[in-house]
Amino acid sequence: MNALGQPIGLPVSLDLPRPRPPVTAMVGRTVTVRPLEMSDADALHTAFREDLENRIWTYLPNGPYETVGDFRAWAADAIATPDPMMHAILVDGEPLGHASFLRIKPDPGTIEVGFINFAPRLQRTVAATECMYLMMARAFDELGYRRYEWKCDALNAPSRSAAKRLGFTFEGVFRQATVYKGRNRDTAWFSVTDAEWPGVKAGFEAWLDPGNFDENGRQRRSLIDLRATHAAPRQT
Repeated sequence: MNALGQPIGLPVSLDLPRPRPPVTAMVGRTVTVRPLEMSDADALHTAFREDLENRIWTYLPNGPYETVGDFRAWAADAIATPDPMMHAILVDGEPLGHASFLRIKPDPGTIEVGFINFAPRLQRTVAATECMYLMMARAFDELGYRRYEWKCDALNAPSRSAAKRLGFTFEGVFRQATVYKGRNRDTAWFSVTDAEWPGVKAGFEAWLDPGNFDENGRQRRSLIDLRATHAAPRQT
């Protein structure tokens, strides 16, 4: 309560604004995430073209790209744009996907992950999960952000499922939020806060531990199960 008897938000002691993400690599056990380079374009285009039906482009505002020249032009624009800050996802040195930090807001300490596109060989792999962990860890542990966001087309069931698996809390749907590829998008919002991050992080680290996988690479315990044993109470 303030002096007028009005309810107000809790005070924020965090030193604001927070730093912008650095132009450096994030290196994990199975994957490297680093700012996109033009040298990634040809390999990324080849990897994405392995999706013969172009399913990976349905819910993205751009693509698909039939020619490598078209993809190179997109990559050049993406590299030159500071927000979204596009990153390549490399497995054994080979670019197999991209993701970005976007809507970077140092003043309130909020940041979003988006423009996520995984080639078929990256989907449903340990590397696919670890790259998301690395980006989240940069936002919270390295840069000290208060809020990490995930937004997607409300009709994109795989993206919504991925957000929940990775520890994001569903916040609601913004109806008719935007238009892309000539069609309406209702946008589903998800987030992780800094108070929730320690539990989410502990779940990631337990899942990513090599001991959590058998000799055939199958997980012993799911990420959701492991996170449940570490989760802090959800903020409301």
